[in-house]
Amino acid sequence: MSTTKTNDHAAPPVETPYSKASYRYFVLGVLTLVYALNFVDRQLLVILQEQIKEELLLSDTQLGLLSGFAFALFYVSCGIPIARWADRGVRRNIIALALTVWSGMTAVSGLAQNYLHLLLARVGVGVGEAGGSPPAHSMISDIFPEKERATALSIYSIGIYIGILTGFALGGFIAETFGWRMAFLVVGLPGILVALLLRLTVAEPIRGWSEKRENEVGQSPSIFDVLRFLWSRKTFRNLALAGSLQATVIYAVGNWLPSFFLRNHEIGLAQLGVWMALTSGFGGGAGSFFGGWFADKMGQRDRRWYVWGSAIMILAITPVLLIMLNTGNLLLALLLTGVFHFLSASYLGPALAVSHGLVGLRMRALTSAVFFFFINLIGLGLGPLIVGYLSDTFTAGGDENPLSAAMLIVGCIASVWGCVHYVLASRHIREDIANSPASAPKIEAL
Repeated sequence: MSTTKTNDHAAPPVETPYSKASYRYFVLGVLTLVYALNFVDRQLLVILQEQIKEELLLSDTQLGLLSGFAFALFYVSCGIPIARWADRGVRRNIIALALTVWSGMTAVSGLAQNYLHLLLARVGVGVGEAGGSPPAHSMISDIFPEKERATALSIYSIGIYIGILTGFALGGFIAETFGWRMAFLVVGLPGILVALLLRLTVAEPIRGWSEKRENEVGQSPSIFDVLRFLWSRKTFRNLALAGSLQATVIYAVGNWLPSFFLRNHEIGLAQLGVWMALTSGFGGGAGSFFGGWFADKMGQRDRRWYVWGSAIMILAITPVLLIMLNTGNLLLALLLTGVFHFLSASYLGPALAVSHGLVGLRMRALTSAVFFFFINLIGLGLGPLIVGYLSDTFTAGGDENPLSAAMLIVGCIASVWGCVHYVLASRHIREDIANSPASAPKIEAL
C-alpha cells in the first residue's frame, strides 16, 4: 500500500460548509432520513408476511429465506465493492443512486405474482441498500470528531428505528385497508424524491476534515490490504463476531415478532402495527442513542467502555426474551418488545466508532462494509431462516408453540455468546487503537 504523508503540525480545518455545526447536523439529519427509508423498505415485509404467506401459500422456511438470507446474500456481496468505490469516489452520489434503486425495487415488490417474482424484487432491494450505509458512515466520520463520533453514528442509526416505526405503522394500516401490494407501492416511491433532495443539498465532505488531516495524500489501500489489516486486529475480529450474534438476536426475534403475536395472541394487524411501531421505534431509537452517548461519555475515561456497555446490554436481553415469549399477558409481552429493542439497538454506534478508530481515512467505508458483511450475512441471513426452519420442524413434531420456542432458543444462545465476544474485544481495544493508522503520522504498507 502506498505511503500517506501528513504535515508535521496540525493545521486548522479547511473552511467548508461543514465548518458550521448547523450544516453538519443538517447533513446528519438527511443521512438519517435516508437510513430510515432503508429500513422502511427492508422491514415492511415483516409486517406483511402473514398476508403474503396466505396468498402465495408459503412455508415459514420460505418466509425466512425471503426476509433473511436471500436479501442478506446480495446485500453483503455488493456491499464490499460499493464501499471500495465509496472510499475512492463521491459518496453523496453513491448514496443517492443506491436510494433510487432500492426504493424502486420496493415498489416493484407490490407487482409480484408469485414467490419467485417477490424473491427477485427483494434481491433488488438488497443490491440497492448495499450502497447506503458504508458511504454514509465514512461521511459522518469525516465531519464529526472522534469524541463525538459514536454519538453521531448512533443518531444516524436511529434511522433504523424510525424506519421500522414507519414501516410497521404505515404498512400495517395500508395492508389491512388496501392489501399488501399497495403497501409496497406507497412506501417505495417517495424514496426517489429523497434521493433528489440528498443530491441537491448535501456537499461531499473533505476526507479527514474533522481530524485536521485533510492535507493527507495517497491512494486507497486495496481490498486485500484492508481485509488483512482488519483480520490482524483482535478487537475487530471479536467485535465483528459479537455484532453478528447481536444482529442474529435482532433479526431472529424481531423479524418474527408480528407473526408470533398474530399466532399466539388475539390482536388485529393494524393494532399490532401500531404497537410494533411504538415499541420498536421509540424503544430502539432510545437504545441506539443511549448506546452511543454512553460510549462517548464513559469511553473518555476508559476506551473499554465502548464494548463493555454493549456486553451488559446484550446479556440483559435473555431474561427479557424468557418472559416476553412465554407470558400469556398480551400487554406485558407488547411492552417488553420495547425493552428488547432498547437493549438490542445499543451496539451499532459504538461498534462503528471503534472500527473507524482502528483504520485509516480511506479505509472507513470498506471497514463498515466488512462489518456489515458479517452482521448481515450471519444475523439477517441466518437468524430468520434458522427460526423459520426450527418452527417448521417443531410444528411437524407437534409442539404447541413452535415459533416462540424457535425464537427463544436462537435468541438466548446468540445473546450469551455475543456477550463473550464483546468481553474478548475489550481486552485488546486500547492497544489496537493506540497502534492504528489513524493514530500515527504515517501509514506504511500493511
